[in-house]
Amino acid sequence: MISLTAMKLTTPILTMPMTLTLRKSPWPMTISSTDSIPHTPENRPMKEKDIISNIASRLAITELNAMQKRMASVKTGGNTITLLAPTGSGKTVAFAIALLKSLGPADGRIRAVVMAPSRELVLQIFDVIRPIATGLKTVAFYGGHSMQEEKNSLSVTPDIIIATPGRLLDHITRGLVDLSGVRTLVLDEYDKALELGFADEMKRVCKKLTSLSLIILTSATRLDELPPFLPVTQTSELIDFSSDCSPRRRMQIVNVPSPTRDKLDTLIDLLRSLDNGRVIVFANHRESVERIYSALRKAGLPAGIYHGGLEQNDRENAIEMLNNGSTPILVSTDLGARGLDIPELSAVVHYHLPPSPEAWTHRNGRTARQQASGEVYVITSEGENQPEYLEWDRELVPQGKSSDPIVSDTATLYFNVGKKEKISRGDIVGFIVAKGNLDAGAIGRIALRDHSALVAVPLKEAARLIDTLNSHKIKNTRARISRLG
Repeated sequence: MISLTAMKLTTPILTMPMTLTLRKSPWPMTISSTDSIPHTPENRPMKEKDIISNIASRLAITELNAMQKRMASVKTGGNTITLLAPTGSGKTVAFAIALLKSLGPADGRIRAVVMAPSRELVLQIFDVIRPIATGLKTVAFYGGHSMQEEKNSLSVTPDIIIATPGRLLDHITRGLVDLSGVRTLVLDEYDKALELGFADEMKRVCKKLTSLSLIILTSATRLDELPPFLPVTQTSELIDFSSDCSPRRRMQIVNVPSPTRDKLDTLIDLLRSLDNGRVIVFANHRESVERIYSALRKAGLPAGIYHGGLEQNDRENAIEMLNNGSTPILVSTDLGARGLDIPELSAVVHYHLPPSPEAWTHRNGRTARQQASGEVYVITSEGENQPEYLEWDRELVPQGKSSDPIVSDTATLYFNVGKKEKISRGDIVGFIVAKGNLDAGAIGRIALRDHSALVAVPLKEAARLIDTLNSHKIKNTRARISRLG
């Protein structure tokens, strides 16, 4: 692990010990995808010491792990790097360091492109790169976002574009972006992008990248060969941290036998046996997810739902309500196994056996992240074929009781105003404190979006706050406030 205190770097920073004292904001920050740090005219290349300093001060990461250290030292000219690392190991920070180091002097053109297979992953990458890329304009493009707002963000040419393949191709087709000056390309979770059928879009985008010097591909699992549409570079390098960063040694794999083929009663007993924390329950089909979700809600368990058949806003709301504690149980398809920012998940439950070793890896990667410990529960029934990669640490017959059960004492308030209405996080806190007579310390996470905000408040205060706040204006704007869930 790397200490980051002394910032005078004539030799690589990663060998120099240092310590940092950070002051953290009480309200986690969610940044609009069309916002950017002010674009400095000179826009000189970022120095490594500044990148590391920003990671410490803006992301509160005071030490780099071994993988991030390795990526900070990679050759950035004429190189293709394949980075293998499990979900939750810090690979976004790792490739961000290499990307920012690779950028040469600004020339008025786009200099780096990051492609990712989902809107959620694009926003997660944006929330990492944008704060540390000081002096650089970073934008995010993805389906479901306002095309006009994305077009407006191009009024000043960005340095870095983070996008889903289809949306980036749409901008290219409309003649809105010119990628001829791009020197660095990152394909994050490229195996998932290929699996989801984005090969043609990525191939068409890559044809426009005629000046590439550095290509970075990331994945949690290994592919037999690189995608054939990638430009050829002078050298290629495999950086494999899939074992070194593996959370398996910090993870307990628990077999939970179900006496019947219908596992719902066993699942409910298991969830009632777990200590309070956040849990994801994985099932293989949308219909199963819907059925499980309904059963858990009927049983009085605080559950949310996540699958590809839901509207994008509903999926984003489900993740936020998991993170802020309103619904600490999330029932999901494998869509929730990758590309989501869900820290401190205490357990993963496999209601259905995963369909592949890759699904097993990615589902389990939701827990035991960033050196934390976690538990993985697999509900099995008699007659199921258990794949060879399942190895039990122990077996559990749940009794349906816990001394510290999973409960929710938090509610999520929805405000139909956000950044584009000039509403800030501070405005919301001040409004609730002044008009709702609630102490600022009782207000939890605030997710501020372009035209809405989600605010975590004590469950017992939610109804009163909704009734009171709807009779007042926030910054002379009439907001509609309701409860989610």
